[in-house]
Amino acid sequence: MNEQQKFEKQFRERPHAVRSFSEKPHLSRRHFLSMAAAGVTASWLAPNLKAAPVITATPVQTMNTAKNVIFILLAGAPSHTDTFDLKVVNGTTPSTFNPATVNGVLFPTGLMPKLAAHMPDIALVRSMRSWALVHSLGQTWTQIGRNPSGVLGNVSPNIGSVVAIEKAAERTPGQVFPTFLALNSAGGVGPGYMPSAFAPFKVTPSNAGLKNTTNPDGQARFSQRWDFLHHIDDPLRVNSPDGVQMDDYNEFYAAANGMMYNPVVTKAFSFTTADSALYGSTSFGNACLMAKQALAANQGTRYIEITLGGWDMHTNIYVNNQLPTLTKTLDNGLGQLITDLKSLGLLDETMIVMAGEFGRTVGKVTPAGGRDHYPQQFAFFAGGGVKGGKAIGSTDATGAFTVDPGWSRQRDVKPEDVEATIYSALGINWTTVRYDDPLGRGFYYVPNSDTDLYGPINELFH
Repeated sequence: MNEQQKFEKQFRERPHAVRSFSEKPHLSRRHFLSMAAAGVTASWLAPNLKAAPVITATPVQTMNTAKNVIFILLAGAPSHTDTFDLKVVNGTTPSTFNPATVNGVLFPTGLMPKLAAHMPDIALVRSMRSWALVHSLGQTWTQIGRNPSGVLGNVSPNIGSVVAIEKAAERTPGQVFPTFLALNSAGGVGPGYMPSAFAPFKVTPSNAGLKNTTNPDGQARFSQRWDFLHHIDDPLRVNSPDGVQMDDYNEFYAAANGMMYNPVVTKAFSFTTADSALYGSTSFGNACLMAKQALAANQGTRYIEITLGGWDMHTNIYVNNQLPTLTKTLDNGLGQLITDLKSLGLLDETMIVMAGEFGRTVGKVTPAGGRDHYPQQFAFFAGGGVKGGKAIGSTDATGAFTVDPGWSRQRDVKPEDVEATIYSALGINWTTVRYDDPLGRGFYYVPNSDTDLYGPINELFH
């Protein structure tokens, strides 16, 4: 029995539970909402929130090579065999792909020339396989690192929220940016059961800057109103007789006030037309630009999620406004982001992770000229201690199945393994179990970590 078969056997014997959290018989909807309400007023920048007690199931050695993470979700599921696990299919693959071997990795240099030039910094995991072929389920699974339909699945936080709660103690009083920033990710997963202090701060980049950081009546009048508010209301806001909820409410307003009329905020959250052009003059490019500026400001942001959708190409995948256009958008934005992070000395401390929710059918295209949903996929890594210029794992000649996992566990890589890799790179113990979830049953940072079912892809760092 090989490692993949052992993994599947263990999963069959101890499957992820699939009952919804709300189905637990002793917890009514009203009871759950009343408990959840206790945390919803907390600020995403509250500096004095204390981490709840945790139990670390296993002492582990984390990689601790990264300070920040930029996670790019390729929503819609890109074709792995046309991009980062290229398979040239005679009579199907367009010649414009210009396949070439770069650092020993076959790559479509015609589609993504800038990323091809960065191949020495990039590591590709080609032995990844998804759990599900439903877009919404898979995208959520990718963001929370577990089955969304399982127990606690629908109150599970985004990976970025876990990072935010773990890194809260490292914030300094002068840092005013949210720890978790989500760009072009309005539909992204939130903090789950965790306080809103650790929710993603969702922004759609605009050259006009961040909205609502000035007042129509001017700064002087705003300051007067702020002072008057505290003169009247501090007895209820500070050391409130009504409990911690009112204190958190006050922290929420204080954090927001820190963003008002702040030149650091203006600089990081706005950009010129020329700056945007360097990143391709697209919404995705602007998000990459803003991610770079937020990290360069060193104002407390540690996890950034960026979403680039449009990859669900069931028809005419190779026409100009489909795969060629979207890969150009990706190449311009991500290619320039890597370039700028390197020039600023930030790439070594910032790990970029990129994946879709699954892959697409292999070989020749369908009669509609497209590719349908398929479980084999890829994951992309760069920076933050990752040793680039290589591919981990390999698939068969068509890209349908893993033939060499390429890592120590000798099985397909799963989203939970990518989650563990992110935590390990940031110095977070991925086996942590928190007992502050609403049921007190224990929230595992990575599911089944007590059985070592999943773990980091350490080969990325060697």
